[in-house]
Amino acid sequence: MSRLSYGSVQPAVAQTDLATVARYMFWLMFRNVASDGLVFEDPVNPGIVSVPGCVLASPSWENSATHVTQDYVYHWTRDAAIVALELAWAYAAGTLPDNQPLIDYIQFSRTCQQSAGDFDRACFYIDGTQRPWTNQTDGPALQTLAALAMYRQLDAPAQAIAVQLIDANLNFLSAAHSGQTCNLWEEEYGYSFFARSAQLRCFQAVAANTIGLTVPGWLPGALSWLISALDSHWNGEVYQSVLPVPSDYRAPYDPNIDIIQAAIYGAESVTDPRLLATAASLRAQWADPASKYYYPVNGADAARGLGPMLGRYPGDVYDGDTDDQAGDHPWALCTANFAELYYRLAAKISSSRTVPADSLSATFLSQVGVTAATPPLDAAAALRSAGDEMLQAIVYHSDHLELSDAVTGFEKSVANLSWSYAAFLSAVRARTAPAAV
Repeated sequence: MSRLSYGSVQPAVAQTDLATVARYMFWLMFRNVASDGLVFEDPVNPGIVSVPGCVLASPSWENSATHVTQDYVYHWTRDAAIVALELAWAYAAGTLPDNQPLIDYIQFSRTCQQSAGDFDRACFYIDGTQRPWTNQTDGPALQTLAALAMYRQLDAPAQAIAVQLIDANLNFLSAAHSGQTCNLWEEEYGYSFFARSAQLRCFQAVAANTIGLTVPGWLPGALSWLISALDSHWNGEVYQSVLPVPSDYRAPYDPNIDIIQAAIYGAESVTDPRLLATAASLRAQWADPASKYYYPVNGADAARGLGPMLGRYPGDVYDGDTDDQAGDHPWALCTANFAELYYRLAAKISSSRTVPADSLSATFLSQVGVTAATPPLDAAAALRSAGDEMLQAIVYHSDHLELSDAVTGFEKSVANLSWSYAAFLSAVRARTAPAAV
């Protein structure tokens, strides 16, 4: 009799049910949300213990044994708001048994806001105290959107805190929306397309609110100003993510995935031909073998019917592992956000029975086999299939569904990034419930 032996088995990606995977990934994300029963101790700053409602960006920290040189055991305002939106959806769907995580988030957000003094502080220690870090004006806008989304799910005391949180954010943004800020990736300072789009969506939500918030008198003018400001980022080929255009060692900085994220988390329309032209350039720079920034893993995945996977911007060197020493690589959250763009556009085409085909969007559509002559429902199906291939690549390259980012596509570096899970969950929701988008 021959000896029993074990071998490597690759997942059967064609049989992966994305909705089932998403239900599992929700709990992987939820592990990073502090509560009375789940308490974290800061591994780098002894004595700092988490407060309920804190959302760890990731449970990874500097550890020479794994060669990780970055500390992610902090509460980022933006990342936490994106996670909080998923908590609100989960409670509405009955996945969360009670609303305590939502109450905790609102209370912790107010604690951070009061401790900061500067309302655009990007990042906090896990007890809600100030951390020396950059300022970002997208954070207050996204935090306000999260508070509005969960408002009716809160009890009365938490609702009162949410109103205080929102009012303070709006008071700050009344002037800050017209100024410069650190961009989404905390690398460049200027006028940020993502921040402006997040602020625009925030102001639109406040203007349309039905919970009794007073709409500030300055807000209509700010809405018009931001719409015009966003138009100024178009250079005739792509939307530029930061103005003035960066000229440092990171150049070229565009096309940058934060333009796509402005459509997922901000007010940018998924049918905007200029957005679709930018999206086409983004996909090509990492999926076209002739591109200087091509990811070889995308070639291997294409043979499997998967991908492509996308990164942040051309020539990116940050990997959270060797402190800016590695080459450009895919990010799970970037790929999931792009997949959601496909799903949202598919939903728009299905409802309008119109394919937004023009000279600017033609390349984007052709990348998934769609032309102006393609019947609308066939075009929507092709877009959903393209989104599926991207999410399937994320699953295929995960470590037992735990998400990270790497040059090869496989698990490496900072693991279990909360935003990666939230981006996957949001994409699957856009796929399975387009009417709710």
